[in-house]
Amino acid sequence: MPGDLNTRTGGFTYDRHIVDGLRAQHWQVDVRSLGGRWPMPDASSEAMAHRIVEAIPDGGLAVVDGLAFGAMPELAEAHAQRLRWVALVHHPLSLETGLQPATQRALFESERRALASARGVIVTSPSTARALAAFDVQASSIAVVEPGTEPAPLAAGSGASGVSFLCVATVTPRKGHNLLVEALAGLRDRRWTLHCAGSMTMDPSCAGAFVEAIGRQGLAERIVLHGEQDEAGLRALYARADAFVLPSFHEGYGMALAEALAHGLPVISTSAGAIPDTVPVDAGVLVPPGDGPALRAALQRLMDDADWRARLSAGARAARQRLPTWADSATRFATALGAFQGVPRG
Repeated sequence: MPGDLNTRTGGFTYDRHIVDGLRAQHWQVDVRSLGGRWPMPDASSEAMAHRIVEAIPDGGLAVVDGLAFGAMPELAEAHAQRLRWVALVHHPLSLETGLQPATQRALFESERRALASARGVIVTSPSTARALAAFDVQASSIAVVEPGTEPAPLAAGSGASGVSFLCVATVTPRKGHNLLVEALAGLRDRRWTLHCAGSMTMDPSCAGAFVEAIGRQGLAERIVLHGEQDEAGLRALYARADAFVLPSFHEGYGMALAEALAHGLPVISTSAGAIPDTVPVDAGVLVPPGDGPALRAALQRLMDDADWRARLSAGARAARQRLPTWADSATRFATALGAFQGVPRG
């Protein structure tokens, strides 16, 4: 995998739980970092990847996080006959928000080539499985293993007269933080607060623009930036929230959305990527990605219509009963690996 397994993003959280779950089922799992510059590796990361891959014994079953696998087609091709590659695709690299067209095209072609060397592909949602048809991946080569969710107590709420929103997401262009600021700026006459949890260091330029937008709109006292939080910190934030909001431009699943449902929180998000697969219609409202007026209207209704907010909360409490556990996910992942082991490349 790229980078540090303990990085607090949805993708790495998924990887950690799957590793732990496979080990609990008596799989031998060796974790290797390919360096921290993927999917735009520098020479050092590329050299590290070559050393690690070349050290894998012949016939090894190698699961590679798609953040790296999609960016290493030459290495994947060079070892396709020797190793049994399985790609883990959280979402295609070329669907990241804010890419220049040339970079987007290069990442698409790179990932298409790399995936052709895989025995199988594991994705985290049916939406991502459908998206891989454009990469010439056969549906029979894809297994969907959705993330699990930790059991969680129902949120107690803020107890305030207004609505306390929670947004849990690393501050990157894809998550839509600036759009959220603009939407809330038009509702400053109402009682609300927004608590944001997530790394401010993974994309410093985006984080700087986010802070600047908050200041420009005069919302520094109403939008609280908590930065990256550990599990205990996140649990406390979920517990005190009245609703969850995440205006993403794309999600391969949306683990924070599932966490919100696990706490019984109504959700405002977008119809992008796998989000409609994650958030049931009776638990939230999904607006078109990038549609600021629609986002503002949804936020306004949630603030103004307490009965509607209560109905969405009831839908979220019902949805939490249907969420898979991490043990379920690990079992499905193990089943997929077993099916892929004997599959010839291509």
